[in-house]
Amino acid sequence: MTYRELSPFDTLVRGGFLLANTEQNETINFYLQLLSRTIDTNNYPFTRMVIANNVTKGEYAVLLELLERLHHQYVTQKEEGFLDFSSLLIQFAGMLNEKLEPNKTIYALRKEGYYPSLMEEFIGILEDGAV
Repeated sequence: MTYRELSPFDTLVRGGFLLANTEQNETINFYLQLLSRTIDTNNYPFTRMVIANNVTKGEYAVLLELLERLHHQYVTQKEEGFLDFSSLLIQFAGMLNEKLEPNKTIYALRKEGYYPSLMEEFIGILEDGAV
């Protein structure tokens, strides 16, 4: 087997871990930023937003947990006959990571198909100006 030097991107892909070397981490981050520019923002606006705003894996997981919890509350409240879901929208906006803007995030989530009924409800509230 012949030795060849691996690029930081090769190492990331093959090793599945981030290197401790700061320069290599910066290079990998730069590559990811370049790749993120190739994402079709019309089809994947939420994914693009996550990358562009440097949302971490942990922050992303917290957001998905928040969405799951709010969706569960939405379904429960809908079954109980609730008609006003603005309190859920307020919870979402208040708990959303500060790196993301609530209104843009809601439209981006809907575009990518995340929790469609909840996002449609949020958009209806936003467009009616109820909040």
